[in-house]
Amino acid sequence: MMQMVAEPAGLEAPDQYAEDVYRRLRGAWLKVLHRRAPHVAQSIEDGVTHWDEGDYADHLQASTIWFHLQQIMDENLTIRTGRLAEQDGDPGEGGFHKALADCPEDQRPAMQRLLSEGQLSVGPTITAHPTEAKRVSVMEIHRRIYRTLVLFETMRWSPREIARLEETLEMEIDLLWLTGELRMERPSLASEIDWGLQFYRTSLFEAVPRLFERYHDAVSAVFGPTGRDHCCIRFHSWIGGDRDGNPNVTAEVTRDAIGRSREMILEEYVMALDRIIPRLSVSEKIVAVPRPHRDALARIVETRSTDPDLCAQRNPNEIFRQAGTAMRQCLASGGYRDVSGFLADLHSVEAALDAIDATRLAQQLIRPLRWQASTFGFRAHTLDIRQNSDVVTRTLEAVWNAVDAAPEALSADWSARLRREVGQAGLPFVDHARLGEEAAELMSLLRLIREVHDGPDPEAIGPFILSMTRSADDLLAVLLLARYAGFGAERLSLKVVPLFETIEDLRAAPAILRDVLAIPLAARSMKDRDGRLEIMLGYSDSNKDGGFLCSSWSLDRAQRAITRAIAGHGARPVFFHGRGGSVSRGGAPTDRAIAAQPRGTLNGTLRLTEQGEVVTAKYANTGTAAAQLELLASSVMRHSTAPAFETVDPEAEDVMETLSSLSQTTYQTLLQHPSFLPYFNQASPVNELALLKIGSRPARRFGAATLSDLRAIPWVFAWSQNRHMISSWYGFGQALQDFQSIRGAGGEKALVRAMRDLPLFRLCIDEVEKSLLMVRLDIAEIYAGLVEDRTEAEAVFGMIEAEHERSVAAIERLTGTPLGSRFPNAVARITRHEAALRSAHEAQVHLLRLVRQEDGNRHRIQLMQSMNCISAGLGWTG
Repeated sequence: MMQMVAEPAGLEAPDQYAEDVYRRLRGAWLKVLHRRAPHVAQSIEDGVTHWDEGDYADHLQASTIWFHLQQIMDENLTIRTGRLAEQDGDPGEGGFHKALADCPEDQRPAMQRLLSEGQLSVGPTITAHPTEAKRVSVMEIHRRIYRTLVLFETMRWSPREIARLEETLEMEIDLLWLTGELRMERPSLASEIDWGLQFYRTSLFEAVPRLFERYHDAVSAVFGPTGRDHCCIRFHSWIGGDRDGNPNVTAEVTRDAIGRSREMILEEYVMALDRIIPRLSVSEKIVAVPRPHRDALARIVETRSTDPDLCAQRNPNEIFRQAGTAMRQCLASGGYRDVSGFLADLHSVEAALDAIDATRLAQQLIRPLRWQASTFGFRAHTLDIRQNSDVVTRTLEAVWNAVDAAPEALSADWSARLRREVGQAGLPFVDHARLGEEAAELMSLLRLIREVHDGPDPEAIGPFILSMTRSADDLLAVLLLARYAGFGAERLSLKVVPLFETIEDLRAAPAILRDVLAIPLAARSMKDRDGRLEIMLGYSDSNKDGGFLCSSWSLDRAQRAITRAIAGHGARPVFFHGRGGSVSRGGAPTDRAIAAQPRGTLNGTLRLTEQGEVVTAKYANTGTAAAQLELLASSVMRHSTAPAFETVDPEAEDVMETLSSLSQTTYQTLLQHPSFLPYFNQASPVNELALLKIGSRPARRFGAATLSDLRAIPWVFAWSQNRHMISSWYGFGQALQDFQSIRGAGGEKALVRAMRDLPLFRLCIDEVEKSLLMVRLDIAEIYAGLVEDRTEAEAVFGMIEAEHERSVAAIERLTGTPLGSRFPNAVARITRHEAALRSAHEAQVHLLRLVRQEDGNRHRIQLMQSMNCISAGLGWTG
């Protein structure tokens, strides 16, 4: 069969520097263990893999720390490799320069329009999905360790200084041991908000100027000087705005989240000016500032300073320093109404420096701050709102009952009244005192959104994302409630974004959107003035619903169908991809995942969620954050100028459609087996997940105990912890086997053509293969031993074992290589953790038995440690 493209060389071959990093980290870690847990250190040095029950806590803590140290080491080596490649003149595969230089000649005009007209818009969205088990204090220690490793890269240190740095490493690792990684209490919403804001303080604020500088240099080198010197990155957040399944998120929490992000970013601007002002020591006795520019600077001093005379006296003849001081005072006192005034002042200072031929000062001091202000505004990010359609339905029912009497929910009468009222000029008065708690809260939220939209920074609150959108009436209900909250009747500033999550909803999405866009108020309000319509796609629930292959194809097909459907209403889609970190939740290499999107669906714009441990992995450090943002933005740029719309080859589409259907059938056969639910509950720690305090939100949407109401994150978490990993591969092997049985001799040729012509199919095959590499059926069988009914256990485990064998055989036949041979780096990463992970799994199974037999806390804490340890070793929770 066809030999597929293997993984790119992401990690360099071990060199002296890499060996030194490993030696230093390992040595410092072992020194800490010899001091804190000498019995564990001795076991590690002796190669002992069996852990005594009495030593579980120390072994688990030691292993968790080591897993995280290796992740930090990998991050350091990856960034260093990129930097060395750039020194050798290699711009790298995932950067602006490469994307522009490789742009085909016939697509260059479209690329230039995309950039010159400012159509490039990339929106990473930081969410508080409970997939990050590390505490903020632990993340800060990790960041300091990373920065210490960076210091080792320089060659100027004396032996004494190197010894001191090594002592610092040991100190920080010791602090990790003494701090402990577990949260003993579920994090509050306030702490989750702090967790999200921490990334702006520690990395994103400084990463943005690096990103924009690389963009500016690449565009100038390829296309020449351009009027726009920055690309468009807009950060969003759900932290404090996502109330789907989390009743603790109230309107007041949302208001607090907005206020705290504003305070944080203003503090960053003040600190930036504190660093800049002393360096603006340009004396007018030495250089004369041209009159128009001097007048502009003088106006800044006069209008922005809290005491203009004192400001001028403090730095006589230094008008630039005076202007900077005045701007700082204005920021600190809340004098700027919005960011536009701050940006105008920065432009004035920058232009004045250019006018005296101090361009380097302008570029290195003022331009980075201007870029930061244009990106973060006075809000840091736009806070999105998310709520479930069931809550919206119940709220509308309560509002109508407060007016007269509501029709039966979701009936024909309901729909008729909804469509009549949403477009009528006036609405009846609603006595909010008659509303229940849930309805009153949602109406308070809508009034808060209106208040923010009418204020100085309308972008502080973003769209209302409606999860579990199942009909046009669901969307119209939000618009009608917004009207009851005072939004008016012509064009609502509230943008309602449907979130299509299940396989059924993805298939229904085009018809739903056609239906809702037929309502004039909805069409005016949901589209922006350029005709763009934002639509969110859910990767997690579609996967849980139909399995990996079916979910991937359903998402692809939905995007193309939606694009066609809304074009008739003068709309273009902006797709918001609700991805997670694991393959089961849409996780894949950024550039390849974007390349696999259907052509004609990017149009220079992309939004995606960055969740949990993925945020930490991508954005914990400035260098990594800048590299990840460039990869994201350049990938969108690269794939936005292809021909307007792609027609999938009918034969290839038929292959994917057939495989999708066959895999879903196999997947659902497993889930519907009468023994599956008992097996899942007993052979995994899903019910014990609540012990691990990794989020403020409950694990189940509304407290139910069925698979349908179980959130996708604990679903993936459970199958990862027990090394079944079924959510990322199950159904693949049977689908390919059945396909070839149905198609006969032509089946193999059809698969080869699909692999050649469909990037999505190639991506699916690669991600299934990498997922299969992480499956350990011998470990999974130990978990299966927890199932009380042995007949049930053998039935379900037998199905999983047989499908695993079929899937491995299918991958090897498709690629023509043994499993894992195309991904040596992935194999190396998995293998290096395997011995310690195996011990952690064995400990977890034993602890699950103990916890299920008793009520004591000691074993519960150790079980939490085992979950944390395994998550660290695998690199994700869910």
